[in-house]
Formats: sequence, structure tokens, C-alpha cells
Amino acid sequence: MHPPRLVRIAAPLLIGALVLSACGSKKESGGSSGNKTLTIGVVAPLSGDLSAVGNGIKNSVDLAIKQANEKKTVKGYTLTMDAQDDTAKADVGATVAAKLVASSGVVGVVGPLNSSVAKSVAPVMAQADLVEISPSNSNVDLTGRGALVTGGTQVRPYKSYFRVVASDDIQGPFAAQFAVKTVMAKTIAIVHDKKAYGQGLAEAFAKEATKDGATVLKTETINPGDKDFSATITKLKAQKPDFLFYGGEYPEASLLTKQLKSAGLKIPLMGGDGVQSDEYTKIAGAAAEGDYATALGAPTDSLASAKQFVTDYAAAKYADPIGPYGAYAYDAANVIIAALAKSTASGSKSGQALRDDVTKAVQDANYDGITGKITFDQFGDTTVKVLTVYQVKSGKFVAAKTDTFK
Repeated sequence: MHPPRLVRIAAPLLIGALVLSACGSKKESGGSSGNKTLTIGVVAPLSGDLSAVGNGIKNSVDLAIKQANEKKTVKGYTLTMDAQDDTAKADVGATVAAKLVASSGVVGVVGPLNSSVAKSVAPVMAQADLVEISPSNSNVDLTGRGALVTGGTQVRPYKSYFRVVASDDIQGPFAAQFAVKTVMAKTIAIVHDKKAYGQGLAEAFAKEATKDGATVLKTETINPGDKDFSATITKLKAQKPDFLFYGGEYPEASLLTKQLKSAGLKIPLMGGDGVQSDEYTKIAGAAAEGDYATALGAPTDSLASAKQFVTDYAAAKYADPIGPYGAYAYDAANVIIAALAKSTASGSKSGQALRDDVTKAVQDANYDGITGKITFDQFGDTTVKVLTVYQVKSGKFVAAKTDTFK
């Protein structure tokens, strides 16, 4: 999941700011004493509106680490987790990223959740060649795909950044094709939250919907954290759309659909993976019925390969649900763990040399994950482009279509 481009901040400056923020550091997943220790970091919102999703990511990484320690996957080492709360803010993300970089025992990072945060985290990680795998980021600029939209040449901006989900230039058109060709939407309103993720997704959706023959109305914007959308809804009602696409996340989307329908505009709202959450239906209540959201990958509960993970997660009795990205975070952690096992096999590398080797091993990964085969292209993008459209039925998001984008 994505702010305007942030000026790249030098890592030394950020590291100097570490003393200012511990930001909820959590060290967990310890194993038996006596072994050398290596740490996998997590950067995610562990407090605030998106904490349920962020903690699903953290817990899934924790589970992967505990299982690796039990199996002694990385021989001679005990793995631990250092989970940092980015509070879904880019500046906090930059600070906690620098903190992880400054800790020599950290050899890989899972996260962040938000693309807007990733834009400040990735430069810090790349400068230190500390591998980072996001289970959820989809903004095109993070792997240089934005250049392809304007006919340019893709250039990788961050050498240690990877993601295990498809990008917005795939998710947006996938959603638009479903809206126009399956739902038969004719006149589509667009609203986004001005953040990198929401705006990028909305623009990609609008472009494809127009291409497919729908009338796309003037885009309206709101601010993250807004709770009253009456002014926006007044504008939308005047345009009489039969469908609304929202680029953003569930805290605002759930209130928007609730107020939209209370105002008499009873049309479906569709969002991206930032909307596909149980929290959306809880907040919106009956107003969510019939709404849509796309998600990156196939539904976890539909994958035979993920059944044991779901069972193990439940057995661990974590306070938060797996969420939409837990399975992808689990796979991301296991890709890093497999890279560590390979890189430490000779026992000769440590410090920066080990970080460099882990990044190379992740780039070459060919891992059978619970979400499918995990491989990366030369830019750090996943080579798998599977997505799912969900619809709210009887208060729950239910998979309506899973396919590879064409």
C-alpha cells in the first residue's frame, strides 16, 4: 500500500536522530541461549487506525521466526525480531528504519505496510544494503515502474527493496476492468486521499476505466483522518454517478460509504487492498453491503498451501487477526530466513558482508511460499501478478474473482 516524493535523507543524519525515538521497539521470537543471534526487523503501524493490519504482519513474522528457531533453519544462530511502530507516518518510518540500520545484528526487514512510509524507509535501507521485503506496498515508484506509465525506461531506485505483491499499475486496471465489464458501471466517480498509494491507485483505475468505455468524472480528494465527507458527497450527488472508486484505506473509506448511502446515493464503493479489511465492514455496518475491494494475491483461506499457516497462527493465540497481509509477511520473513541459511552456511560472513550476501540471496530467491512461488525480477518486483476482487456479502468480504491481470 503509498506521499509526494520525499527528498532522500542521508542515513547518517537519520541514524543521529535515533536517540530521539524508540518508537515501540519490540524484541521477540527468542530461541535457546548459547547460539549467536541475528535479528529480522519489522516496520509497520503497530498503533493507531491501521494497527490491526500492522500487528497481523508483525505476528506473522514472529511465527515464521519461532518456527525457524524450532527447526534450526539457520544453523548456529538464534533468530529474534525487532518490531518497530512506524505509526503509518513517513517521517517516523525514516527514523525507525535508521534505528534498524544502526543495529548491526539486523540482517533483514519485513515491511512497511504503507507505500508512503516505504518511500522514506527504502532509501535508508538501500544505503546500508539492508534487505527489505514489503508484504503490501504497491506504489509504482518504489521499483521504478512509474517511468513505464509515461513511456520511459524503468530504473531500479533501491537496490535492497523487494515486494511480494503486485503494483498499482496492475491492481488499478484489474479493478477497473471488473467494474466496467462485470459490474457494468457506466458513470464512475473517483475520490482519493492524496497519499501516494491512494492517488496512484485511483489514477491507474481511472485511466483503464476510461479506456474500457466508462465515463470517469472529475476526481475529488479528501484528507487522511477526515471523518465528515458531506462536502464531497454533495459534489458527487450532483454528478449522479452509478459507481464510486476510492483510492485510500479503510478508516476513511468505511465512513465515506456510510455517509454516502445515508445521503441517498446508494451506489457501490470500490477500493483497493487498503480497503479490504474486516475493520471496513465493522465501521461501515450495513452500508458496506455490496461494496467491492481488490486485494493482492489469492485469498489466504482458499490456498491449500496456507492451511497449516492459518492453523499455526490460531494456535499461537495472537491478539490480532492475520489480516490481508499476514500470509505475505510470513512468506517475506521466510524468504529472508532462507537467504540467511544460505549466507551463513560457510560461517565466514558477518556485519555488512552478511547483509550484502543476504540481499543477493533474496534477489536470487526461488522460494515455495504459502502464497505461491516467490521470485523477483531485476527491479525487486514479484514475478506473480495474481489479484482478487472481493464483495461484501452478509457483512463479510467474499472473493468474487481471482485471476492474473491480463
